[in-house]
Amino acid sequence: MNKLLSGLVLIAAIAFAASPIFSTGFSGFTADQFPVPQENPPVQPAGYAFAIWGLIYLWLIAGAAFGLIKRGDDPDWQPMRLPLLVSLGVGITWIPVANLSPVAATVLIWLMLGSALFSLFKVGDTDRWWQLSPVAVYAGWLTAASSVSIGLLLGGYGYLNGTLSALVGLGIALAIAMVVQYRLHRAPLYGVTVIWALVGVIVANWQPFNVAVAGLAGVGIFAILALRGTDTE
Repeated sequence: MNKLLSGLVLIAAIAFAASPIFSTGFSGFTADQFPVPQENPPVQPAGYAFAIWGLIYLWLIAGAAFGLIKRGDDPDWQPMRLPLLVSLGVGITWIPVANLSPVAATVLIWLMLGSALFSLFKVGDTDRWWQLSPVAVYAGWLTAASSVSIGLLLGGYGYLNGTLSALVGLGIALAIAMVVQYRLHRAPLYGVTVIWALVGVIVANWQPFNVAVAGLAGVGIFAILALRGTDTE
């Protein structure tokens, strides 16, 4: 059974990475997918930041392959596999859904985040770079992406203006990130990945400069770094 689950995780990781190829792809929600068109929403990081998906895909596949080949029956790996499989399984369907409905896509990405964080907390103590690190980076980016989705919905459906929507979205991301990083000091790449997204938000809001959104992102970066500075491990 352990070997079967580890094999399923590898298959899901490969399918997840291949999903952009076997769908129409996804370059972000289009402005006309919302009642209030979202042109350059301040909550969204600059385009270059999304290149991190290449690293995430490759690292998840590499970690899953190592887990199957070298640690297929290792009980230290077993607890994190099922929630990771759930997250990846939902992720396989995300792009087609996102091209149809931002609301449904937001529900799915929060399911992906929840199961990814559950997996991260279940990660064992061995093989840090193969077991812990890929899940940490994946969960870190999902923390940012799921909160961006909330900001887009708030602005896109007219509940708040662009800046306030961005502040709410970033606030949610920072609240989650601070709690997770505080409770899981052994996963520094989680916080580093959230910082990557926050830097992307600052770049996106540089010209014209949005002091509120860029400022909150900057505060978030320093808060995560300060939290990392308290580590004793």
